[in-house]
Amino acid sequence: MVEIDPTEHEIAELGPKIKDVDDEDVLREMLSLEEAGEDRVPVKTLIQSRIDKLEDEGDDEIDPETVDLSELTVADIANLVRSVDDGDVLRDMLEREQEGKNRKTALSRIESRIESVEGSADDEGEVGEVEYVPPEEKYPDLDHPTNDKQWVEGTVGAEYRDMWVYCETQAGELVDVSKEMLGKARQLMDQYNEDYEADERVVAVLIGADASDHVEDVIAYGADLVVYHEDERLDRFRHKPYTAIFCDMARAGGELAAEGREAVDWKDYHEPRYTVFPATNNGRDLSALVQGELDSGLASDCSGLYIEAAMISNPAKTGKAGDKKEFERVLHMKRPDFSGFEYSTILCIDKPNRDFHPQGASVIPGSFEIPEPDPEREAEVVDYEMTLDDDWFLVEVTEFDRLSGGVDLTGNEVVVAVGRGIGDDPTKGVELALDLVDAFDEADLGLSRGVITSSYSFDGHVEQYITEERQIGESGQEIQPDIYIAAGISGAIQHKVGCDESDTIVAINTNADADIADFSDYVIEGDLFEVLPRLTEAVERGELAAAVEASDD
Repeated sequence: MVEIDPTEHEIAELGPKIKDVDDEDVLREMLSLEEAGEDRVPVKTLIQSRIDKLEDEGDDEIDPETVDLSELTVADIANLVRSVDDGDVLRDMLEREQEGKNRKTALSRIESRIESVEGSADDEGEVGEVEYVPPEEKYPDLDHPTNDKQWVEGTVGAEYRDMWVYCETQAGELVDVSKEMLGKARQLMDQYNEDYEADERVVAVLIGADASDHVEDVIAYGADLVVYHEDERLDRFRHKPYTAIFCDMARAGGELAAEGREAVDWKDYHEPRYTVFPATNNGRDLSALVQGELDSGLASDCSGLYIEAAMISNPAKTGKAGDKKEFERVLHMKRPDFSGFEYSTILCIDKPNRDFHPQGASVIPGSFEIPEPDPEREAEVVDYEMTLDDDWFLVEVTEFDRLSGGVDLTGNEVVVAVGRGIGDDPTKGVELALDLVDAFDEADLGLSRGVITSSYSFDGHVEQYITEERQIGESGQEIQPDIYIAAGISGAIQHKVGCDESDTIVAINTNADADIADFSDYVIEGDLFEVLPRLTEAVERGELAAAVEASDD
């Protein structure tokens, strides 16, 4: 019996589960279960791709001693050296690469593996501690502007506590993803405190011209401590002041706090243990700037977070080749890969001579449920005082337009939405949907949550349309157009909530039995890349109804 029944899971849940299955027979049985059950094309594709990958690994073993490295990509070489434990073989590969394409990244991968396998051996071959060489000595030809920053590698083994959540506001409102992150942070830290018998907090950070207006809301959604800074000059997001304020808050009371902030009564540790930001336009910028200023790493565009221990064998992290070390309290940050079907889990692990804290992530909007607010919750509130440099505000915005509700799909007669079915060519898929939108008088483009949370790559002229504002569903907009055309959307119950009140629903799907068929008026079984252009032509001729009737199965 298989451990994972694919029919019991959404595809977003299956990606990381299937990635760990190495038995081809188990995978084939899962494929049979899916075919006999929901028969979802993306799920079958995901399982089959895993089977194909395992078969390729078995059939096409590469001999590192004889392979022509010039025929391999850098990624191929990186994957190959992971399984090589012979230092002589690795050094021979290094020489062959140097004599061949001499690719810097490939050489680095091989050198890192040599260091991992051999570490620092003495004359008798005994493995000792990995020698620490400061970056400026190891790479003397490189520029090192960060050497001027006192806190680079300045603190090792410091105390870190709490999960900090940057709560973004727009047009005077707390955005939904801020509520989602607070709810998830509350879950994580409740479990953390239970597991580690600790008492660490969810800290909400508010910055803006109306920051104090949102204090009660962030408390209701899960914050134990609210730290806010309010200044009328912060009515719009600005990179320098927002970054400086957040980092000043994060260092307050720590070893590298600004003068006069070495002791505060609400914080007695060096820096936050974890930081979480929204993966919005402003949140992406702020997260990168803050984590860079705090000299740590960032896992961007995450859709899953959990905290647990991690066993690490990398000598750069353990300090000694051949050793394994268990790191506790590690934030595991899951993010979708470029395929949209696979997931990677990012870890931010300290080194013996280098702390990487806070462990930071930005979160894709819609990844977590918005919790029910508790207006009775209580929390500590800090009105954070800080003098802002006038030079940060040399540019003054004198006039701007703001759309009152962003993208409003509710007033359109027709909405054309696309889902994961665009995966083969995401840019073209959106272009075809926009062509159909343009053929109508009152129409606009919608998106499924699967597109919003994926890591598809879009060309610039299309990327502007890929925003959470266009999401249709339980965590997006609820629409009631005369015609709703859903192309490549499977039809999860969350999506149904957003479109079920449409007068006429036309679904385009390669699987005529997809969930969306249960609440659609017409189902066109076919590839959206072929069907959408035909519908566009029919609309332009005034023959849409006839075209749909003729295609309906």
